[in-house]
Amino acid sequence: MYLTYGLNRWGAQTPGRTALICDGRETSYGELRDRVSRLAGCLDRWGAGPGDRVAILALNSDRAIEMMLAAFWGARVANNLNLRWSAPEIIYGINDSEATVLAIDKAFAPHLPALRESCPSIRTVVYLSDGDVPDGAVSMESELRGADPIPEQNTDPHALAILNYTGGTTGRSKGVMWSHAAFTHASAVTLGDGFWKEGLRACLATPLFHVTGLSVVLMNLALGNPVVVLPMFDPEKALQLFQDQKVGLTVLVPTMIQMLVHHPEFDRYDLSELKYVRYGGSPIAEPLLRRFMEKLPHTRLAQVYGQTEMMPLTILRDEDHTPEGVARGVTRSAGRASPYVELYAVDVDGRRLPTGEPGEIVARALNGMMGYWNKPEQTAETVVDGLLHTGDIGYLDDEGYLYLVDRKKDMIVTGGENVYSTEVESVLAGHPAVQACAVVARPDETWGEAVHACVVLQPGQSVEPEALQAHCREHIAGYKIPRSFSFMDELPLSGPGKVNKVALREHVKNDESSA
Repeated sequence: MYLTYGLNRWGAQTPGRTALICDGRETSYGELRDRVSRLAGCLDRWGAGPGDRVAILALNSDRAIEMMLAAFWGARVANNLNLRWSAPEIIYGINDSEATVLAIDKAFAPHLPALRESCPSIRTVVYLSDGDVPDGAVSMESELRGADPIPEQNTDPHALAILNYTGGTTGRSKGVMWSHAAFTHASAVTLGDGFWKEGLRACLATPLFHVTGLSVVLMNLALGNPVVVLPMFDPEKALQLFQDQKVGLTVLVPTMIQMLVHHPEFDRYDLSELKYVRYGGSPIAEPLLRRFMEKLPHTRLAQVYGQTEMMPLTILRDEDHTPEGVARGVTRSAGRASPYVELYAVDVDGRRLPTGEPGEIVARALNGMMGYWNKPEQTAETVVDGLLHTGDIGYLDDEGYLYLVDRKKDMIVTGGENVYSTEVESVLAGHPAVQACAVVARPDETWGEAVHACVVLQPGQSVEPEALQAHCREHIAGYKIPRSFSFMDELPLSGPGKVNKVALREHVKNDESSA
């Protein structure tokens, strides 16, 4: 099956049905199929042959989605670039993928001169926005007017379709390769949790460079649903859009949930049509999840745990998000393995561990990457004997629920004792003055590493480090309590909702003023 399935099915069966809603524009499935087939016909003229990479550097929009779908239709490869990257990182992503076409919008047009100078593989820059076209670019809308539609070019469902780069928090980002078949399978296995529903309006709130954003678009187009596009997440704009467009389902990451529930105007918006919210992308603090459940008691929730390399690995279903589930503690888990996913914990020698014993989580499934683009050695390090080594530390209970305790690289070893940062973060997040927090290691001459907390306070709140330490002492062992604190206006992010702990560790190492 190809990622153009929804275009072919609904473009033929119900061409008048709404497919995309963005910035006041509505595009039907028939119109979308026509525009995508004509855009695909432009790719040859723009210098992108079959199998070539089409890089997209743009905020969420109907036109960015059309460009991605045109790459799929024309048997090219879509490379949605990370919007949080700096200019050198963008240049790296383009050059590493050897993209021949770059689609760019108004938000990123200032980068164009540097990209033109530093990215020799780019033959054509396509401007997605309205208005004046930057020098050295062509207008997508102007080019479309003179283009003829072409038949779909795909012949192999196992061919490379998507190149998604990892967040780059452990070094150079790696291009994760997804085939049509693998990503289709990844989307389809989530149908079993009852989350995706035909007939509801879906909202794209996470960016297209993230697998959650891709899933929202491709799964809902496969179901024939309208996809309402939020260009960039802003809590008030999201709430307004959910209300005005009667959004029925969306996917959020924990930082987005946090911004929504703490927004002072949250309660004045009518979110009665929001029936389903899936969340994931990073751990969620239990106090935040409880508050979200209280704010939206009519909304069914599901958590998905996965990675750019393989997703979904586990699903915490709606029936787990109940008072009974909270009481049992399963809402602290990442759920149980998705259908047809083999998943367990191993020790440092790769031996399978018994129930309840933490180790690195490994997984085997069809819904995973083909490998890293042009990085066979790193692929071989990550996928061993067919098992993806996730780099996450966790354990499974006797019911198969997965409990993640940390990333391997984020575990703190202080005085010979292992401290899982997520455990400390969950406790800190329960203090009423704390809006957000992240825990990292700080070099310590005596203990090797000490526990350090970076904290963002609720607006108008103040708290002494000693009060936070006293709060932690009620819940965790003494060696896990943060010895020092940094109070920050915001936490640095490396991706959609993921805290950049590499940047935090560097900040802590250089910060002489930490409490």
